[in-house]
Amino acid sequence: MSILHTVFQSVRVRLLVIALVPMLILLPLLLGSTVLRWSGKVDDTLITKVNGDLTIANQYLLRLVENSGERLASMTASAAFRDTVDDPEAREALLSEARQRMGLDFLYLTDGQTSPNGFAPSTWPVILDALEGEWHSAIDILSAEDLDALSGGLATKAAVPLVETQAAVPTDRKVEDRGLIIHSAAPATLTGGARGALVGGRLLNRNLDFIDTINALVYREKSLPEGSQGTATLFLEDVRVSTNVRLFEGVRALGTRVSAEVRRDVLDNGDTWLDHAFVVNDWYISAYEPLVDSRGTRVGMLYVGFLETPFREAKTYSIIGIAVLFLLIATVSVPIFLRWVGRIFKPLERMTQTIEKVDAGQLEARNKPGNARGEIAQVARRFDGLLDGIQERDRQLRDWADSLERKVDERTRELQSAIHELELATEQLIISEKLAAVGEITASVAHEINNPIAVIQGNLDVSRRLLAGDLKKVKTEFSLIDEQIYRISVMVSKLLQFAKPEEYHVATESVLAVEAVSDCLLLTRHQIENAEIDVITCLESERYVFINRTELQQVIVNLMLNAAHAMANGGTLRLTVRDEGEGVAILVEDTGHGIRPEDLKRIFDPFFTTKQADGTGLGLSISQKIVKRAGGEITAQSSTQGGSCFKVFLPQENYRSAASNFQTMP
Repeated sequence: MSILHTVFQSVRVRLLVIALVPMLILLPLLLGSTVLRWSGKVDDTLITKVNGDLTIANQYLLRLVENSGERLASMTASAAFRDTVDDPEAREALLSEARQRMGLDFLYLTDGQTSPNGFAPSTWPVILDALEGEWHSAIDILSAEDLDALSGGLATKAAVPLVETQAAVPTDRKVEDRGLIIHSAAPATLTGGARGALVGGRLLNRNLDFIDTINALVYREKSLPEGSQGTATLFLEDVRVSTNVRLFEGVRALGTRVSAEVRRDVLDNGDTWLDHAFVVNDWYISAYEPLVDSRGTRVGMLYVGFLETPFREAKTYSIIGIAVLFLLIATVSVPIFLRWVGRIFKPLERMTQTIEKVDAGQLEARNKPGNARGEIAQVARRFDGLLDGIQERDRQLRDWADSLERKVDERTRELQSAIHELELATEQLIISEKLAAVGEITASVAHEINNPIAVIQGNLDVSRRLLAGDLKKVKTEFSLIDEQIYRISVMVSKLLQFAKPEEYHVATESVLAVEAVSDCLLLTRHQIENAEIDVITCLESERYVFINRTELQQVIVNLMLNAAHAMANGGTLRLTVRDEGEGVAILVEDTGHGIRPEDLKRIFDPFFTTKQADGTGLGLSISQKIVKRAGGEITAQSSTQGGSCFKVFLPQENYRSAASNFQTMP
């Protein structure tokens, strides 16, 4: 697609397309439509011709049928027939001579009741009309028994073996033994003046002279182009019983059958078929019409047609000739045309190249048409003037852009500074509000706890004085009470230190890392126990770090609570404090659900949270700022397969030792 796009960007290609489309596309389309229309007209002409051929064949057949009846009527009206009415021998001799002379297969005289060999003449409309006094001739079908009754061996002569034919209606029959005949009858006077009928018939099955006569009459010499061949066929229903269509060389296609489509249209529907059709082994321009017997029933078909191949080849050769002639004309004329229009293309291509150079940044590129004349040269000079104006405006725009960019940079820096200050102020406000609320709640809780403790401690002292000598008996119990009261006091003190650090510590101080972590265990013990989390501690460091104690506790508590939230169904929390390099490393590890890689990159961003409505997204962000402010670093590692590890590294405070100050809280 990119190559085609590049090609069609060319001025030469575009102008060539505009110029050659009428010749190479529109003209072929016009020729194609003309040839298609001409081909349709040729087909229509062929159909018209075959329809005329069918009319001639039909007229010949009708005339043959009528002539048979007329000849019988003439015979019964002749003196020779009247003279032999009362002489049976003479009459039989006359009938035998007339049958041979007329080419009939049977000829007999009947009174309507008797007939040769039991044939029933009264069942045929042709004979009944003759008995009524009018001659009648029609095409009828006789069964094999009727044929043999009328003339011995006639059924054998009529029998046609059926040949399996593609696309014909399926049939189980092997032989067509019925006969298609021209059935004629004329009124005759019998002995004693009785009314009778002279009946004769001509078998059309295998009557090759009859069908060849039709073919010769319809398709006379030179009536078809060289290579074509006319054919005619008489069908008994859908079986060819007389035809000059060849199945093989010298073998006529007797016994083959017409296609189911033609049978349906002609025999079943009574229509005339005028179209090209596949006849036995080739395509023919064909015409079929139904044949009706004396009872008005469609009993067969008359067909004429001629081979389609020569006409199809003639059309093909004509189309090829037109195409070759067009190609020759195009081959000769297109180069001449291209050479003639070359003078137009060159200046336009030069303008295109100039435009491409300007697009590439060479604003000084020009067409420079010189002293050339013509409309294109005028356009080129005008275009150069426009390029001069564009170059000057581009210089001015660049100057304005540089100035605007400097101002935008200044305003951007100011805006970024203001945003940064706003973020810091927002964070401080949130922290202050949070600590204020926690401090207020913690102070209230501590006050409520300290009052009962004071009462307990006072009553304990009173109990000691009252017991006096008996004090030894409950010394152990009193010691346990003292220890628990002390433990409660320590926990309340630690909670107050966390909630209101300004009352206990300065802004920054030396803090023993393990002591701060131990205090955090006390502060989060309730949440950890409720979550059924096992805690493993490894507190090996004895170094001090320089940081606000409460802020360090805030960082550790936040990490521990986050770990507890990640292990809602229980797990293991591991706290490690160890010496590392020039500082102390505090590790908070859990066995929770882990953090997705895409979320791990953003966990320290303000307001980013994976807890939805249960978190503010500020805990880790504030923790990172606290650690960085103390000169340290906080990092995280996690896997969705299970577990996360947060590491807080703080530089060591070297001016005092931790050994003399560390106490393990109860």
